[in-house]
Amino acid sequence: MIRASVLLLIALLLGTSGSARADPPAGTTTPIAARAMAAATPASDGAHLVAASPGPGRVLDLTVHSPAMARTVPVEVLPAQDSSRPAPTLYLLNGVDGGTDTGLWSDGSNWLTKTDVERFFADKQVTVVIPIGGAGSFYADWQADDPVLGRQRWTTFLTQELPPIIDSAFGGTGANALAGLSMASSAVFRVALSAPGLYRAIGSYSGCVRTSDTAGRLMVNAIVASRRGNPSNLWGPPESPAWAANDPFLRADELRGTAIYVSTGTGEPGPLDTLTGPGVNGSPVKLVDQLVVGGILDAITGACTRQLRDRLQQLDIPAVFDLRPTGTHSWGYWQQDLHNSWPTFAAALGE
Repeated sequence: MIRASVLLLIALLLGTSGSARADPPAGTTTPIAARAMAAATPASDGAHLVAASPGPGRVLDLTVHSPAMARTVPVEVLPAQDSSRPAPTLYLLNGVDGGTDTGLWSDGSNWLTKTDVERFFADKQVTVVIPIGGAGSFYADWQADDPVLGRQRWTTFLTQELPPIIDSAFGGTGANALAGLSMASSAVFRVALSAPGLYRAIGSYSGCVRTSDTAGRLMVNAIVASRRGNPSNLWGPPESPAWAANDPFLRADELRGTAIYVSTGTGEPGPLDTLTGPGVNGSPVKLVDQLVVGGILDAITGACTRQLRDRLQQLDIPAVFDLRPTGTHSWGYWQQDLHNSWPTFAAALGE
């Protein structure tokens, strides 16, 4: 009992309780979560940091109040290598389920649970921010509250509410990049367009950016409906001009000056589509799903991405396109995409 009490006292004095806490930088004994809470300043609309606590490994669990959505939003952060120095910020958006079906990121399929993002950025001077939530939302500002999905004002959250909180809490330089996969692939373009200059670079992995033509509307409707939302609450009925106004493909000329990285597979089986591939774990059922469903999805996104490539070429807007000859709609390829796009982001962020 005495030994346990002494160990506990030592842990408290050191400001750590083992590997579950983020390590403080050299020269300070204040845990980074406490420093973030003390330094965070509210956004202009009153959005503010409600709580910050150490998660597993380098992860910090943040709770941010969003007045635009009238609720709190969980946000996961991987601090920069040296959290005592200013750092740019990379925001990563999840797919159709927003990263979880339970509200806890540790239960879901997201950048933290399905990729090596924590390890990959451990030696890099960049703060990585991963909002959790937004299932079926396209990370947009919806025209109306949805009976099932609720109030969706993600564009406002990602452009006006969250960035000033992150910058103040973690010493941001004001340089930001934004990347997302699948459903979020068009969202990164839309969010960047809504706040010119806020995001210097965007990355889009396995997605369809064109959303207002017949195929695009069908795709959007299917994704929203898959989460039991009503697509009419997003941009209105099909004839509404809001569909075209929110289509990055039609507004591509406004992207000039933004660093752009776009990648996709073709749906044909690739080197990671095997029983020993990432996430398959030897399961024939998982492999079949990845080959069939994931194959169909990346066959579609492959065609969409070629359209976007041609559009940007016509406008003479520079962009990096990685059109893989094989590969399905799956996390193993998105991890590779993040690795491959980092040099583009780093150059835009000044790293």
